[in-house]
Amino acid sequence: MPLIVESRRKQPKTLAKKYPDAIYLDLTSKGDEPWVKFSPFYPHGLIPLPFSDGRTAQSVEGIWQGLKVFESTGIDTSKFEITTMKGLKRTVRKYGIVRGHSKGIDSDELLSYFEARLQIYLPSYRWVLENYLQDEVDQLRQLSENKTVLLLDYETNTDIKNLSKPLSHAGLVKQYCEDNWYKDS
Repeated sequence: MPLIVESRRKQPKTLAKKYPDAIYLDLTSKGDEPWVKFSPFYPHGLIPLPFSDGRTAQSVEGIWQGLKVFESTGIDTSKFEITTMKGLKRTVRKYGIVRGHSKGIDSDELLSYFEARLQIYLPSYRWVLENYLQDEVDQLRQLSENKTVLLLDYETNTDIKNLSKPLSHAGLVKQYCEDNWYKDS
């Protein structure tokens, strides 16, 4: 049976009508254990910081937000240490236009949004899947053998090339569980 990415914002009765007998798993920071561990906000700790010799971060979102460079401010290494799943976001409203993501903490090279997805976000998230979430990945694979499993996320964009919307981490989980990790990464 399939793993399907759906919006956490959809009404449960709408999902139940479309997917009778499905299992619902909330992979966001609002989800239950153990599924909350799939959230990029989850503080697994000791996640290698791409292009940053031996430096680590608590969460994938901390890496993503911390390496973001705005027109009015550079990287923010304090984001690497946040363990509360709160206070991670850095917004255009506060800091102005995003210029790119720094290619590591000591680099002047800026990666485009797409290149940052490929070189920062995808490798960091995959590292977490491979080093912290193998038991949960196995559980997902087993659950989906006999039932449809809905992976709930706030974002449903599963196309890494679609830069108009944030990428769904539930989509990454689906790809990984199906041994179909993105070929461009």
